[in-house]
Order: sequence, then C-alpha cells, then structure tokens
Amino acid sequence: MNIQWYPGHMTKAKRAMKEDIKLIDLIIELVDARVPLASRNPDIDELGKGKARLILLNKSDLASERMNEAWTAWFQKQGCFVVKVNARNGSGLKQINGVVQEACKEKIERDRRRGILNRPVRAMVVGIPNVGKSTFINSFAGKACTKTGNKPGVTKGNQWIRLNKTLELLDTPGILWPKFEDQRVGLLLAFIGSINDEILNKDELAVELIRFMMKHYPKNLTERYSVPEEEKKLDEWTEEELLAHIAKIRGCLMKGGQPDYEKAALLVIDDFRSGKLGRVTLEFPPEEKEQREHEENK
Repeated sequence: MNIQWYPGHMTKAKRAMKEDIKLIDLIIELVDARVPLASRNPDIDELGKGKARLILLNKSDLASERMNEAWTAWFQKQGCFVVKVNARNGSGLKQINGVVQEACKEKIERDRRRGILNRPVRAMVVGIPNVGKSTFINSFAGKACTKTGNKPGVTKGNQWIRLNKTLELLDTPGILWPKFEDQRVGLLLAFIGSINDEILNKDELAVELIRFMMKHYPKNLTERYSVPEEEKKLDEWTEEELLAHIAKIRGCLMKGGQPDYEKAALLVIDDFRSGKLGRVTLEFPPEEKEQREHEENK
C-alpha cells in the first residue's frame, strides 16, 4: 500500500519554530502511545538540541500497558522525561507539573543563583496532527489559565498561556507536520487516523491491520469477531477471508448476501481506533523489535 502525504508550509513552520525555541526552557512533545516513533516529527530532535524534553505518551489507555512501560524506559534512555497520559479524560495530567520542575531543575537552580526567583518555566507544546495536542492544552490548562498575550520576539499569532506560577505554555499555531519517505511510517499514521482518510484505500488498510493483529494480537481478533477456531486455526485464515467473516457476522452485506468489504473495512479500522479491539501497540522499541524478529526467524 503506497501512501504519499507531504503537507505544505514545512519550511515556514521550521523557520518559525527555530525562532520560538530560543524563548523556551522545555519542549513538551505529544506522541501517540500506539506508534511512539512514527508519530514523532524527526525535526524536533535537531531543533530542540540543548533543551529539556518531556514526552507525553498520549492515548496510553489504547496502547498495551507492557509496551507503554517499554517505551517509557526507551525514551528515558534517550534522555527524555516521560509521562503516560490520556488528554481526553485527564488521566496522568496531575503528574506533569512535578515532572516539569524535575526536567528544568538545572535551569531553576541557575536562575536562583542569579537572583531570579519564581520565573515560570516556559514550555513549547509540539505534536503532529491527531495526537491530541489541542485536547491536551485544553485539559491541562482548564478554566484557570489566562493568555498573557504576545511577548517580544514571539512570532505573531503565538500565545503564551500562564497555567500557574511555575509554568507557561507556548501554544504555537504553526505545528510542524511529519514528512516521511518510509512507507511503514505512513501506514502506521494511517492506522491511527493522522492521515486524511479520504486519500486512503480502506480495504487495503484494513487488510494490513488484520495482518498485523493476526501476527501480534491474535486473541484480540478472535474474541472481538468470534472467529471459529474449531474450524481452522487463525493462522490458516487469509486476511481477506477474515474480512469476509467480519462482514458476515457484523451484517456488512450487499444485496444477495455478498460481503460488503468496504463497510467491513471501515468497521475494523474504527474498532481499532476506538479501542474496541483492545489495547494494541503497533510499534515496538528497537530492542523489543529485534527480539521478536529473532524469535520469528528461529
């Protein structure tokens, strides 16, 4: 499945971020816990060199808890602070203030030595489309936040949001979007809904998702769609056969009782995105991935 997605304004957005980076102490980066690497913008590492980093594993309630812990450990090894959150229901958000203070401890100490007391940490929030950046800011800020207006040197349109005495967020309208050549990244982003569904072939996308689930989360499939393993084991089914079975048991049928593959495909994709297929992580930390591949090749 070939996915091409190259949003415009990359250069402009990168230039704006280079200017904004000079004003902040910390980068808060939201990633989708189901695809933590694919949902990152690779430019952030280069642009954010020398800044404290906090990774928020958003939608962690939809991802495998074991993989959440594995990804937390992996990002920490890269020098990042990590918090698992669900921006929609507010889970994990209370931990963030304490972690921000810890991440910026050196900066706070440096200010104190210079006689600068109680200057709030300034953090920039970044994230690709559909990782929940706006939901996070709204949930985290709540009703108590006040916009402090544009400050000198800040690109017009950016807003500083004072959350409390210790933290200000820079809400940037010009979010960097990912540019990718790796089709695997495109596929993972398509699964979670970060790519416009209108440009995708839903049948192919659902088949790819079923293939992944058959390999890594077979029980989730058999339980959700009542796959009759007494007839034949799951690994004996083809992806297309499974999609036809799902169409049948879910009533996705055309006239004459033929499977409506497109309708069934939409159902499978929606079941995954909404968590009805269970807690699923689509991407594994490098060490875990190597171990799985080694076991498969035995």
